[in-house]
Parts: sequence; C-alpha cells; structure tokens
Amino acid sequence: MYKNKASTGENNLSGQKIRALRKAMPGNISQNDFAVMLQVRGLDLDKNAIQRIECGKRFITDIELKVIAEVLRVTADELLN
Repeated sequence: MYKNKASTGENNLSGQKIRALRKAMPGNISQNDFAVMLQVRGLDLDKNAIQRIECGKRFITDIELKVIAEVLRVTADELLN
C-alpha cells in the first residue's frame, strides 16, 4: 500500500528542519518575514502556509522545496534528511 505520510503521521519530511533553520537565520526571522522572502523569489506562500508546513500539516511540492532550500541556503537533500 502506498504511503504519503511520514512515519510520524506528518504530511512532509522537512517541516521541522525548515522551522529550525528559519529560526537560526540572523535576526530570528518570523514566519511572516520568511513568507515574504519566498514571495520575492516567486513562491506564493503566506504565513499560514509556512505554519502548516512547519507543523507537518501541509504537503510541500518539489518546486516549493527547491525555493525554500535556496532561501535557507541549504540543499533540498539537507531538508529531507
């Protein structure tokens, strides 16, 4: 049977890592500020979407993961591991 959730029941593998990296950014970037940084790069996510991603309640597309990784200055692989 196909599983589309992490073993923890979350809808993505990288939400917790994204949150930790966002908080470790200089200036302790808020979810709203992070959303703005993503929007500048053409990714249409708002603060609520960021919150749902970080809590594991929202799936992340490969396009979103790529842009998020660029803004956090890590690779997509680092977000998945």
